[in-house]
Amino acid sequence: MRFDGAVIKEQGITFAIVVVKPTVLQQHSSEIEKVRAGFSRYFPRMPVILMAQKARGIPTYHGRTDIVKFLANIDPRRIPWKTYTAS
Repeated sequence: MRFDGAVIKEQGITFAIVVVKPTVLQQHSSEIEKVRAGFSRYFPRMPVILMAQKARGIPTYHGRTDIVKFLANIDPRRIPWKTYTAS
């Protein structure tokens, strides 16, 4: 499996962002949490934020509220995106 994501350290907090399809964030919250938990094994001991982009490229974040608020004010082009390969 391959996915795009980033690890960021900001204001003393290290967290991960994982890009998902918009339909993932349209699911019931328990299903979203299952997706987040699945990615947590690749980013141990870090909060995982899920990010989807709408058709116009506008990002939507889901996760810890303080981190989501922070990311809402950041241009997503400034995020150090990387493609991860997971087995």
